[in-house]
Formats: sequence, C-alpha cells, structure tokens
Amino acid sequence: MSEQDVSAVVEQDGPPVMDHPAESEATESAEVQAVPAKLKSTKLKSAKLKSAAVGVPAEATTESAAGATTESAAAATTEENGSARPTRKPTKASALVREGEVAADFLEQLLDIADMDGDIDVDVDGDRAAVAIVDSEEGRVSRRLVGPDGKVLEALQELTRLAVQSATGERSRLMLDVAGHRAERRAALVTIARGVIATVKSTGEKQSLQPMTAFERKVVHDEVFTSGLGSESEGAEPHRFVVILPA
Repeated sequence: MSEQDVSAVVEQDGPPVMDHPAESEATESAEVQAVPAKLKSTKLKSAKLKSAAVGVPAEATTESAAGATTESAAAATTEENGSARPTRKPTKASALVREGEVAADFLEQLLDIADMDGDIDVDVDGDRAAVAIVDSEEGRVSRRLVGPDGKVLEALQELTRLAVQSATGERSRLMLDVAGHRAERRAALVTIARGVIATVKSTGEKQSLQPMTAFERKVVHDEVFTSGLGSESEGAEPHRFVVILPA
C-alpha cells in the first residue's frame, strides 16, 4: 500500500478517541468499589455452598461467623484493657489475723531491744485480735511488763495498737496479755461480778463497783448481761466504774 493510501485511511478513521479524565476516574472508582462487593458476594455464595454440603442453613453459618468475630473482638478488648474482675476486700477474720501478725513482729523487736525473754501467741477472740507474751523455754516473761495494777500492760497495749494502726492504716482494738495477767484478772472479776449480781437480785437496788480499766469493765458488763440484769459505766478515766442495775 502506498503512502497516499495510508494517509487516506488515517484521515478517514480519524485520531483515536481519548477518554475524558473525569469520566476515567469515575469509572475506575466504580470498579474499585465493585471489587469488595464481588468478593463479599463470592464469600457468601461459598458459605451457602459449604453449608448446603453439610446440611446447615447458610443463615446459621453466617450468624456463627459473626458470633466468632464478636467473641474474638471481646477477647482482644479484655486482653488490651486487662481483667475487669472487682478487687476483693479482705474479710474481717483475715484483717484480725493481720493485726495479730503485725503486733507480734512489733513485740518481738521490743523484747529483743530490751533483752527480755518471752514468746508471742496470736489468736482471735471474738471481734478482736488477741496477742499474748508468754514464758519461753529460755526464761519467764518479766512481770515488769505488767506493772502495778496492770498499768504498764495497759500502756504497752496502747503502744502496740498504735504500731498496728501505723502499719495497716486501720484503728486497732487488739487485746494484749502478759504472763497470763489478764486471764487471771478475768477469772477474779467474774467472781466479783457474780457476787454483786446476787446482791442486786436479792435487794432490788443498784450496786457500784470499784474503778476499773476498760478491759475489766467489759468483763463485768458481759457477766451482767449473761445474768439478765443491766449495767452502765459512770465517771471519767481513770476512775470510771461499773454500776449494776436491777431488772
């Protein structure tokens, strides 16, 4: 074919038509958006075919897949944010045991500093921690820790309570005994209280006891309550005393 024939063909057909830039971009965007839809449709068809093969409805398969995705997301959130379990508060019994342990550590250090013999017993008595310094194999507990009328013991008990409060942040009501002093005093107070209770029942008149410590007054109040009578404390420390009332 000659050059003139080629030119005639080109002029007849004209230059190739180019797409408009905006129309081209719109077409490409539509095609891109159509891809996920096609993939989703393909996955859905695949799920339906698979469920049909095993005899499970396609809707159940879709719900199962959605549920698994939700559980996975929840597990990931829990791992990221940490456990949501509430922190358990210590029970009353465990708190009392903790008080006793702290008191025992404090008293052991005190005995070492003072170079005194003695072992520490820890227990729980009702709603209080009970700590006692008792005789050890190395020797007897110094009765100087009790003092006249138990005054040194009362001071040592208050000091121990402060040490426990400093360590736990909670006010302590622990009871401290040294060499069985409180146990012996308790037995004596019960005997005294029973005698006064009998007098109140026979005369019908109230009776006052001698001034006592808080520990001693509590022992008397407990015994009066058991007998069915009433009691109250009067006066100011250190001269506070118990009054036993008729029924």
